Amino acid sequence: MKIIISSQSNEIESLMDPRFGRCQYFCIYDTETKENNFVVNNAINMAGGAGIQAANQIIKENAKVVITGNLGPNATEVLENANIKVYLVEIKKISEIINDYNNNKLV
Repeated sequence: MKIIISSQSNEIESLMDPRFGRCQYFCIYDTETKENNFVVNNAINMAGGAGIQAANQIIKENAKVVITGNLGPNATEVLENANIKVYLVEIKKISEIINDYNNNKLV
């Protein structure tokens, strides 16, 4: 299963970006293979609707979970309609968030 974490850079030890629609990168972590991959957030420079566009990018990645710090109402609606679970967390390293997820420590 794929989970996506908003990220400030494209390294596993980078910090999560609390801004979903305006984050630099998305970390895509596969819970089955334990591999991660980073993709550029295509919506970062949009004048408006960045959250919706970022949510649509997540859907195209076939993710089942999004982990971020803040999510606007429009992006929330898009993700909920796609049955994607959302966790809102405090800023930590991506590696720590993945560990927390794998150990069922996210609420």
